Amino acid sequence: MPERIALLGSTGSIGSQSLDVISRFPGEFIVEVLIAGNNVDLLTKQAKQFHPDTVVIGNVDHYHQLKENLKDTNVKVYAGNKAIEQVVTSTNVDVVIASIVGYSGLRPTIAAIEAGKKIALANKETLVVAGEIIGRLVKESGSRIIPVDSEHSAIFQCLVGEAGNPIEKITLTASGGPFLSWTGEMLKNIKPVDALKHPNWDMGSKITIDSASLMNKGLEVIEAKWLFDLSPEQISVIIHPQSVIHSFVHFADGSVKAQLGVPDMRVPILYALTYPDRLKSDLPRLKLNEYKTLTFNEPDIKNFRNLSLAYDALKEGGNMPCILNAANEMAVEAFLSEEIDFMQMPDVVEYTMESALYSNKPDLDFLEVTDGNARKIAKTYINKLHK
Repeated sequence: MPERIALLGSTGSIGSQSLDVISRFPGEFIVEVLIAGNNVDLLTKQAKQFHPDTVVIGNVDHYHQLKENLKDTNVKVYAGNKAIEQVVTSTNVDVVIASIVGYSGLRPTIAAIEAGKKIALANKETLVVAGEIIGRLVKESGSRIIPVDSEHSAIFQCLVGEAGNPIEKITLTASGGPFLSWTGEMLKNIKPVDALKHPNWDMGSKITIDSASLMNKGLEVIEAKWLFDLSPEQISVIIHPQSVIHSFVHFADGSVKAQLGVPDMRVPILYALTYPDRLKSDLPRLKLNEYKTLTFNEPDIKNFRNLSLAYDALKEGGNMPCILNAANEMAVEAFLSEEIDFMQMPDVVEYTMESALYSNKPDLDFLEVTDGNARKIAKTYINKLHK
């Protein structure tokens, strides 16, 4: 039977690439639900191409437009966050691709986990903000999380067949973004248009900025802790500009396994959808003879402080990763609107981490409060910097 898919964040970068993958295997997958935040035009186009049972637009202001656009179809149309949380629990859904960017993806992903769905997880913030809670819910519900991030997919693939073999540590690779080897003085004059030019990957604007600031890797470090049950000391990061090796697993006997591939998110998306099987695809192949060298360097945590701040948040635990994430989302938004400079983004994050109320055992409701308060603190500091 084909896997029935609910796609959270269908109009984003991962969502669009997921639909490209699905379109290549018409007998393997059926799109049951498409969910987007604001992009009515693209959601309409996707609905007319894939004929889902249901579409949901998060912004209720767009409901009537979407309903009008799809009036000549049999597609059911809903709007709002509650509707999103409800449709992902449908008995007609087998797999939920969680690709909404940011904190907003947390609640619907939790709803899908509680319903026992298989989760193809591209929303790293879910585990960053609520990793301990998510782990407990997965055990209780029988849900399964398969990572979509290329680095975590690489670790996941390297661990297949290694049950019972002790992990010494893992190494997440990072491209270094567009400003690799730039000095602090050079980084002061960066504009959003410069930071959005990633050398290897095709991603949405928020993730691309996070990649440029190394916050994306910091969030991945926190995510890896919960995905693979590791301590902060067991997770390292190395800069690998070619983006060919997507991560390493180091085992206790001294062996190291790595997963290689072209920098194309459709490959880990396909793997997450088909695990434990692999389908033959026509996606691009890695040709190692096209690479004269593969290089590795330590990350520059002096000029890219976000990575260190993420490690600090992970070690602190509790609601500190939630504070980090909220502040970073506000900082990225402010940088993209040119309210603050590139080098001020970690300042916003650090100030918020020092100022927000800390709890070492937050429940989901407290995390909701934490997110809101951290955003207010970050916004106040951004306004101060912008004057």
